[in-house]
Order: sequence, then C-alpha cells, then structure tokens
Amino acid sequence: MSPPLPPPAPPPRLESIDLLRGLIMVVMALDHTRDFFHDLTLQGVDATDALKSSPALFFTRWITHYCAPIFSFLAGTGVFLAVMRGKSKRDLSWFLVTRGLWLIGLELTLLLWFGWDFHVNPRVYFFATLWSLGWSMIALAGLIHCSWGTVAGFSLILVLGHNALDGVRPEAFGAFAWLWQVLHVQGKFTAGDFSFFVMYPLVPWLGVMAAGYCAGLLYTLDAAVRRRWLLRTGTALIAGFFLLRFSNLYGNLEPWTRHSELWQTAISFFNVTKYPPSLCYVLMTLGPGLLLLAWLERETPRWLRPVLVFGRVPFF
Repeated sequence: MSPPLPPPAPPPRLESIDLLRGLIMVVMALDHTRDFFHDLTLQGVDATDALKSSPALFFTRWITHYCAPIFSFLAGTGVFLAVMRGKSKRDLSWFLVTRGLWLIGLELTLLLWFGWDFHVNPRVYFFATLWSLGWSMIALAGLIHCSWGTVAGFSLILVLGHNALDGVRPEAFGAFAWLWQVLHVQGKFTAGDFSFFVMYPLVPWLGVMAAGYCAGLLYTLDAAVRRRWLLRTGTALIAGFFLLRFSNLYGNLEPWTRHSELWQTAISFFNVTKYPPSLCYVLMTLGPGLLLLAWLERETPRWLRPVLVFGRVPFF
C-alpha cells in the first residue's frame, strides 16, 4: 500500500495585502499629525468644511478616509485566508473573540489615556477605531460558521441598507437610545457619572469586515483571473459612488452643494459621511482599494519593500 500523500502546503503570505495595509498605516500617521499639530485644526477649523478649509488641508483629511475601511476589509480577508491555510473554524472563532475583546480593552484604556487624551479619566470613554474592529471580529467569529452566501448577504444588507435608517433617531427607542447610538448614530450618552462618546457606530463596520471575508474567495482563483475581478469590481464601485453621489438621492447623510469656487464644490462633493460610514463613503474608499490590490499583485518594487514591515505588524 502506498503511503498517504502529504497535506498541501499552505498558500504563501500575500505581499499585495501586506503592502496595502502598510500603505494605509503610513497614511494614518498623516491624519494624526494633522490632528495634533496643524494650526487650523488647533483653532477648531474642520478640515472638511468647504467654507473654512483649503484644498490642501481637506486632502490631508480626505486621503485618510481610506484607512479605516480598507484596514477593516483586509482584516476580513485575512480571516478567510486563515481558513484557507487550514486553521479550524473553532480555533479561529476563539482567536477572533479574544483578539476582539483585547482590541476593545485597549481602545478604552491604553489608546484613550496615552494615545489621545494623555491623562487617565476612568469616567469618560470613546468608542473609536479599535472598538469597531474588535466588535467586527467578534461578529465574524460567528459568521465564519455560516455559508459564504449568508455572509455575503449579511454584508450587503448592512452596507447597502443602513442609510435607509438614517431618519431613525435614538430618542425613538426610549431607555434603549444608547443602544441605537452604539449601532448606528454617532453621539454621546451617559450612565450615571460615566460619559460615552460613540465615534464609530458598529452596524456598517460589521458589514465592511464581512465583505472583506467574502472577497477572500478571490484568492482561491488564478492570479490573472483575480486581478481582472479586482479591477472590474473596483471600477464598478467607483462608478457607483459617482452615480449615487451626483444623484443626492441616497447613500449619504448630507447632500453635496454647489459653491462659487470649484474647489469648494469639490470638497462638498467628496466630503462623505464617515460616522457612520455611509454607502457613498464605502464605495469611494473600497473601490480604489481594490484597484490598488490588483496593481500591487505585481512584484514589489524595492522602494516599497519597507512598507511591508508596517503591513505585517500593523498592531505594533
């Protein structure tokens, strides 16, 4: 009897994903530098205000819109690739739950006290980036046990449909108004002496990570076929953004308006809602993200190789 065949080797780590993740980590540093050091920001000027901002200041804010959705999307893709490499879904679920809780805990302690406020205040908390990533991982821990089609449907409903609920205000839920804020509406709520600021409402972000998980299916295809799918899908998302945004009918909390200066009109047009991420915001950011993934599948240029370090250790 012939000996059993060895199990197939796990697929190699994909440099294109690490490169894109590293690039958005570098861009994120630009956003935080503006937050802490730009003179207009320190004066309270909103970089996205078409009447008070400037093209350069707006761009430093706008370009960083790509960070959170692409990072969340690629986190979902990484989970799919972990399944491809043979990790059991049971072990992966446990990892996602524990990593998610760890990120939430860090958001509410280390990052808040020593990354943003620079002082410890146990009565004030902000629910921001790591918070949304953590809860998205916890949700994905359950979703990975469902079929690919179920996860895709879950993602589409959340990303495409959540703007239909923009008119529902937290007050409509009475004592549970805080829950609607956590899920869908940016704002502040209190509980006794404690104050909570919801910066990243969860509902759309759960869908973005789930979409990334579904996109992992592309990495079971031949590289040339995968690049074509990435290019076509990315182009379709960008086209969808322009059509939807021009219409002013759906997909964003605030409509764009015309101004006397062309650059002010452009700021109004591209100033889409991030909190929570509107459909226009997701289309505008993930579309180019997919195009970049297709482009980065080529051999990594030498000048970009240092960026791989950031992509491979983004948590650090």
